[in-house]
Amino acid sequence: MFARESLAYKYGTDTKRTDAVILDDIDGFEKLTPIQKYDTAIRRIAESSPIRICDGELICGAATLGLAIKHSVPATFRGKPVFSSVSHLTVDFETVLRRGINGIRKDANDALIKYKGTEKEEFILSCLSCIESFEIWHRRYLDSLEGMPGYESNLENLKRVPFGVPSSFYEAVQSLWFTFAFIRLCGNWPGIGRIDYLLGDLLRSDLSSGKITLDGAREILAHFFIKGCEWICGGNYGSGDAQHYQNILLAGVDENGNEVTNEVTYLVLDIIEELGISDFPTTVRINSNTDEKLLRRVAEVMRLGGGILAVYNEDLIINALTKNGYPISEARKFANDGCWEVQIPGKTFFIYTPFDSLSILQQKTLKAYEEPLGYEDFESLYSQYVSDMKTYGVEKIYKERMLPLFDSSDPTMHTWRKRTPCTVVSLFEQGCIEKGLSYFEGGPVYNLYSPHIGGLPDTANSLYAIKKLVFDEKKISLNEFVRVLRNNWEGDETFRQYVLNAYLYYGNDNDEADEIAARIISDYSDICSSMSNACGYVLPAGASTFGRQLEWSPQRLASPHGRRKNEVLAGNSSPTPGSDREGATAMIRSYCRPDLSKMVSGSALDLKIHPSAVKGESGLTALVSLMRGFVALGGFFMQPDVIDAAVLRDAQSDPEKYHSLSVRVSGWNARFITLNKEWQDMIIAQAEE
Repeated sequence: MFARESLAYKYGTDTKRTDAVILDDIDGFEKLTPIQKYDTAIRRIAESSPIRICDGELICGAATLGLAIKHSVPATFRGKPVFSSVSHLTVDFETVLRRGINGIRKDANDALIKYKGTEKEEFILSCLSCIESFEIWHRRYLDSLEGMPGYESNLENLKRVPFGVPSSFYEAVQSLWFTFAFIRLCGNWPGIGRIDYLLGDLLRSDLSSGKITLDGAREILAHFFIKGCEWICGGNYGSGDAQHYQNILLAGVDENGNEVTNEVTYLVLDIIEELGISDFPTTVRINSNTDEKLLRRVAEVMRLGGGILAVYNEDLIINALTKNGYPISEARKFANDGCWEVQIPGKTFFIYTPFDSLSILQQKTLKAYEEPLGYEDFESLYSQYVSDMKTYGVEKIYKERMLPLFDSSDPTMHTWRKRTPCTVVSLFEQGCIEKGLSYFEGGPVYNLYSPHIGGLPDTANSLYAIKKLVFDEKKISLNEFVRVLRNNWEGDETFRQYVLNAYLYYGNDNDEADEIAARIISDYSDICSSMSNACGYVLPAGASTFGRQLEWSPQRLASPHGRRKNEVLAGNSSPTPGSDREGATAMIRSYCRPDLSKMVSGSALDLKIHPSAVKGESGLTALVSLMRGFVALGGFFMQPDVIDAAVLRDAQSDPEKYHSLSVRVSGWNARFITLNKEWQDMIIAQAEE
């Protein structure tokens, strides 16, 4: 019943009934400093947000204010939210489980002595204030549970955690959820991270002592997943529901190189299979030594569809991180930002900014097709493109987005400008309390600002088409070609069909086409590396669109590889729609052709697989082989989605039959019927290729 009601939007609908706490009655609120306003808002949230105890739940805590779903601190003054909130991070749940919130409080008290009388004192006092607010919220739950029939175990379980160190698996799950819920209650969207690494030892100990059975552990952990549906409200969400960055990681090695995979790993896979809950997109870290049993179990769950499971190649990612300066022990602990970009959990500030590489090629290098072009050979054109990518891509991000984050005109001084208070998140990022600096002001151990190249496959295909048609085969001059493109291929349909069909583009294991993509990635990542540490941030290169191919299409011109203007083209690092002819293996080979260890932030391959391709024992074997090949060839991140386009079309026309149908959108999952038609059409088109 609990799961059914959650999936039927009961609790999400309930959350929307109370949008925020209201601060209008607080005398002198306008005169408070920003951080005092923040502390006041968090205290009011802790004191007066609705307490929710669901029928039959085994773990307690709920983010019950609707404005949090909209990525704001859910507190308003005169009808407006007082602060935005934080996402794209995985917080330090490990310290919560190993030392408790009281351990963090001790660190803050020590820091208060250290920074007494300095400008950093206000931030440390805010840390202590937010811990007190957390304690108030915790006490309200204890008081509500007191005397409730049937909830005696919930009460006892919550007494120790999260302020103390959990002594059992059950307490650890409660501690993890309650902390996660409080962070979300305050408007933030954190990732969960490596749940089997966090919980595995306690479960193993409890199983060994007889304190719990595997079935009992499954039931407790299932409630964690069910409660993760609490923000699902039904209706149309544009890019879909469930994109609150609450991703989970499984398996892989620990900081000492030992395999993490344990009973929790398999329980999570069982729960995903049994419940079909897609609200915790889950990525499995696999490597060249991953056990066949785990790969087979992943394949079994993956072929059920929904796109819930993805895979990281941790061999390549650990190599990428160590090459970028991380100690090996840190690199081995990698998680993600709640989507799929890589970071060290609980120690990393992360933000990314995408740019459209295809637009740069069209508008800058090819002069929007409006001027005669004087490139004498392909190399001169490509060299100009790399220069334009640097100027209008990475350097533009640096000048327009990064430099304004600093007080000093000399960014090497690393003096961050005061920004939106975010103390609740800062409590759970190592370095913040120690430095006396918030998450937004250089506090975490690692501070990353990642440019993300978008439209990479289309840019590579465009350059490849120009190379073949103009410079190699000399079928048309460059200036004649840009005239065709300026006219959007009008009157040249025969030529357009030739361009579309005569060549094997990126995604078909064609060395010549794939080499251009590899060159772009190498040159682009070198640009990012050359600018790293020019200010207080490292600039790890990444590649993504996250659906922005929809947003970018109205500004795009006709493409040299046969596409008309305004078409919706490639997503992430996946082939241009309709251009991949040689199957999934060829697609993976093309994607893996570049040295993806240079893409430190990440590069995603979206893979749509028809259910018929993974049926039976041969289908399982094929999926396992696909994952092993992905690792062997040097992939980074692959998100397969087993889906039939015919089912999606039926869901589009008759949504009432498909309330729980989940699809992988990009770094998140969504129930298909919560996507708007534009997004639905894009997903259907991808599935039909």
